[in-house]
Amino acid sequence: MLNREQIMDILPHRPPFLLVDEITELQPGQAAVGIKNVSEDEYYFKGHFPGQPVMPGVLMVEALAQVGAVAVLSMPEYKGKIAFLGSVREAKFRGIVTPGDRLRLEVELTRMKGRVGVGKCKAYKEDKAVCQCEITFIIEK
Repeated sequence: MLNREQIMDILPHRPPFLLVDEITELQPGQAAVGIKNVSEDEYYFKGHFPGQPVMPGVLMVEALAQVGAVAVLSMPEYKGKIAFLGSVREAKFRGIVTPGDRLRLEVELTRMKGRVGVGKCKAYKEDKAVCQCEITFIIEK
């Protein structure tokens, strides 16, 4: 549905910190599904860990937050705004992500009140959940 260029029209993130390659499903204000193709050229693999590259869990959470931000910032009333991460709750990591993996990032917005919202997030490698959490965000005025 959305390629990297279209995602950059919605999000302020830019490489190397744009962690979403495409959005495959989008229901503005409700949910989004994104894809992260993890390549061996990712900047963080040089130090995490040399000889055994693993995607940091915190970057999986950030990738999920970016997918959630696309769902929120696609709403007309939030066009051009920035969604800031407010909290991460109950994060669980159930597998490792290495170069060549393809992550499916699913976010469902469960609550929106004014400029504050909550999303339930899951990242999958193939059909196995590798990360899940709940994020809270606030939208800049």
